[in-house]
Amino acid sequence: MTSASSQRPAFGLIYLRKTVTWLFITLLIIYLLYSFTLILNKDSECTNSSSDLSTKEAFSLPPPPPSHSKNSSFQKISGEPETGPQHIVFGIAASSNLWDKRKEYIKLWWKPGEMRGVVWLDKNVTIKKNEGLPEIRISGNTSKFLYTNRQGNRSALRISRVVSETLRLGLKDVRWFVMGDDDTVFAVDNVVRVLSKYDHNQYYYIGSSSESHIQNIFFSYAMAYGGGGFAISYPLAKELEKIQDRCIQRYPGLYGSDDRIQACMAELGVPLTREPGFHQYDVYGNLLGLLGAHPVTPLVSIHHLDVVDPIVPRMSRVDGLQRLFESMKYDTASIMQQSICYDKQKYWSISVSWGYVVQITRGNISPRELEMPTRTFLNWYKRADYTAYAFNTRPVTKHPCQKPFVYYISTAKFDRSKNQIVGIYHRHRESYPYCRWKIESPENINAIVVLKRPDNNRWQKAPRRDCCKVLPSNNSNLYIWIDSCGKGETSEM
Repeated sequence: MTSASSQRPAFGLIYLRKTVTWLFITLLIIYLLYSFTLILNKDSECTNSSSDLSTKEAFSLPPPPPSHSKNSSFQKISGEPETGPQHIVFGIAASSNLWDKRKEYIKLWWKPGEMRGVVWLDKNVTIKKNEGLPEIRISGNTSKFLYTNRQGNRSALRISRVVSETLRLGLKDVRWFVMGDDDTVFAVDNVVRVLSKYDHNQYYYIGSSSESHIQNIFFSYAMAYGGGGFAISYPLAKELEKIQDRCIQRYPGLYGSDDRIQACMAELGVPLTREPGFHQYDVYGNLLGLLGAHPVTPLVSIHHLDVVDPIVPRMSRVDGLQRLFESMKYDTASIMQQSICYDKQKYWSISVSWGYVVQITRGNISPRELEMPTRTFLNWYKRADYTAYAFNTRPVTKHPCQKPFVYYISTAKFDRSKNQIVGIYHRHRESYPYCRWKIESPENINAIVVLKRPDNNRWQKAPRRDCCKVLPSNNSNLYIWIDSCGKGETSEM
């Protein structure tokens, strides 16, 4: 009995300890859960507070700058008249030292009373009355501007400001400024055609690159070459004028005027819009290969007339160009446009550069080859060969028998009764290598008569070469008809 009564207190104590332990564990769990809940709530409050803070900060940010997409100055005005010569102002960079010679180029294409423009010279020159020239002004002083290029000339600073100085004259109803040199001729109607494609209320910088790959690498493929000419829309000219003097100071090491213009255009964020009809012609020698295979695009300009040979052999440069402009009077849109056809009876390949030249080659030469310029010219860099051109070329002849017989424009007239242009091309007399082929030689053909209807709307359609046909001819004259290609009509050998 004693032993039994002595064991009860020990059992009760153990039970009490277990109860207290479980109670402690339960309270600890409740405490931990409660603490965890408090932490979650606190984090949630912090998150909400942070979110509220970021929202408040967002509302406190300044508003974005206004959008210019609806700016009225950029909206094309409905019902406004089509662009014409009266909407274009030419800025011509000239030198007093060469003025007496180069003004004759300007007289070829300038139309007094129909056009507006200014010749900007470095100093005064003698001016004769009724010479049919644009207004002449003296460029502003550029002595304050830095110029550090050892190979160039400070006149580049003066010429680069031609567009801005022309803008400051305050001429009314201007849509485009066209820049060019005094040794450049323009096909004005084609200038109008090209610029009419673009909205003059927008920012446009339009021109073309050099024919020399090395020139383009040295300067820029993104630059419009000033000699070949380029066009700047009026609103862009206004923006250029605002920054140009400061911009010029930032680029003292540049060589010329056109690379300074492009540097400023890069700051304005305006890229070059390419129109291949602007021709810099950074080449030497004979332009026959280039002009005889002109790309299917309007001829806009020809530059470096003092550097290249006269476009018609044995004539002065001005007289040769005058013949070109005679044809241009009747159909400027088609000037220099190439047509390709074949005299299948005589086995001749014929290429016509309308208004300029006809070339006859013995044998079959594919259109793919004929539309590629022949290398009658030399690269701007004497050590560079034909691989340094920025376009494909081909040799003048692959075989002695395939040296082309060349017929240059002699005269052009318009036959109103038949509504057609009659162009007469005479053979250029030169020696030819001996040919053993039994194919008839074109040497007996003294003149080629090319018939064509005017086609002023050709560039409102998709670009395409005209087609030509050899008409019944006699032994000394060849007759060719040129017209837009019909359905299914091709230039097949």
